[in-house]
Amino acid sequence: MPPQPSPDDVDAVDAPALSPLFDRPSKTRRKAESHELQELGEAAAALPDARLASLQVSEGLLDAIKAYKKTRTHEGKRRQMQYIGKLMRRDDIEPIRQAVTDMELGRAQDSLALHRAERWRAELIADDGAVTRWTEQHPDTDVQQLRSLIRAARKDASLTPEKRSGRAFRDLFQFLKQQEPRE
Repeated sequence: MPPQPSPDDVDAVDAPALSPLFDRPSKTRRKAESHELQELGEAAAALPDARLASLQVSEGLLDAIKAYKKTRTHEGKRRQMQYIGKLMRRDDIEPIRQAVTDMELGRAQDSLALHRAERWRAELIADDGAVTRWTEQHPDTDVQQLRSLIRAARKDASLTPEKRSGRAFRDLFQFLKQQEPRE
């Protein structure tokens, strides 16, 4: 069998005859897609079992992910993840991709809520007018309890560093975090 010409050796006239050879994705592209699926598989393995069970994926893929979670050795995990990637090539991966995205979005929203609570805590301790702004945005807040927590946090802040407990800061933070609506 004669050697196949490379794409550089092909004349414009011969190109239609060889097009099936060059329509396939390259080995590099196939490996990159395989690695992407394995990364998605690792993210799917991080999902809670209840969320995994609710996904619309094949039973074999679910079993492979459960086996991955039980595997302890590095090499065993690597091989199992390759198998999961192989199964994902045959399966519809959009439900998995959506579940992973939802989980990441939920973590980002949780992080944002914590940052908002930290910002509000700093404002409430620093400025008396911040209580008014807080109650405008959160009308259901127990203002008396909020003022009490702010007083305790300010008192704790005025102490020398050796005598500070930090509990008042934590209590105010927890109160603010509970009052913030989750988006």
